[in-house]
Amino acid sequence: MAPLLEVKNLNYSYGNIHVVKDVNLYINEGEIVTLIGANGAGKTTTLRTISGLTDASGVKGEIIFNGKNIQKMPGNKITALGLCQVLEGRHIFSKLTVRENLLVGAYTRKDMDHVKKELEEIYTLFPRLRERMEQLGGTLSGGEQQMLAIGRALLGKPKLLLLDEPSLGLAPLVIREIFEAIVRIRSTGMTIMFVEQNSKIALETADRGYVVQNGQIVMEDTCENLASNEEVKKAYLGED
Repeated sequence: MAPLLEVKNLNYSYGNIHVVKDVNLYINEGEIVTLIGANGAGKTTTLRTISGLTDASGVKGEIIFNGKNIQKMPGNKITALGLCQVLEGRHIFSKLTVRENLLVGAYTRKDMDHVKKELEEIYTLFPRLRERMEQLGGTLSGGEQQMLAIGRALLGKPKLLLLDEPSLGLAPLVIREIFEAIVRIRSTGMTIMFVEQNSKIALETADRGYVVQNGQIVMEDTCENLASNEEVKKAYLGED
C-alpha cells in the first residue's frame, strides 16, 4: 500500500533563507512518526509546510496526502481532506467554554449524532475536560489546554493528526499523560506525526523517527534503533 503521507524533496524558503532542505519522509497508515532535533532545526517549519501554513510561493517539492498532491493547497482545504495540525502553543479560544472549543473542531460536520458520540469519547480520553466542560478555555492549565486542542482536532475526524511540540511548557507528569493519550488515540486507528524537542519521550512513543538538523533529515530509523544510536544518545538524550 502507498503511504498515507509522502513528502519528496521538500524545500521551503522564506525570502533568501532556505529553511527546509530536500526533506523526504513518509508515514504509513496507523503509524506514529516523530521528528526530533534541536530548537531551530526546522522541525516546526517542515510540519507547517506540510499543513499548508507557510507561503506556498516558497515551497518546492511534492507533498502527497492520501494519493493527492497537496503542495499548493491552502491550509483550510488540506484540513478538509483530513490532515489536521495541532499548533504549537495550543491556540484555544479563551472566551469559549471547553465544550464550545471542542465543537469548533466539528464545524464542517453535519453528522451531529456521531459528533455527540465522539465528544463523549474525548471526555473519556481526557476526563479533566469533562470536569471542566462549562469552564472558559482561558482559565485552564497549560496541560488542560493541550488536551483541549487535541480533542478539538479529533472532532474534525482527521485521517492524519499532526502535533507540534505537544510537551511544550508542561510539567513531567502532564507530559506523560499527554503521550499516553497519543498512544490511545493511535489504538483507534489514527495515524499521527509529531514534532518534539523532548527526544526521550518522543522515541519512547513513536514507531519511527527522523532526526532533523539545519532543515535537513540526517537520520531515519525505528525509534528503538534511534534510541540506542550513540550519536543520538549523545546529542539528544543527554547520554555520553
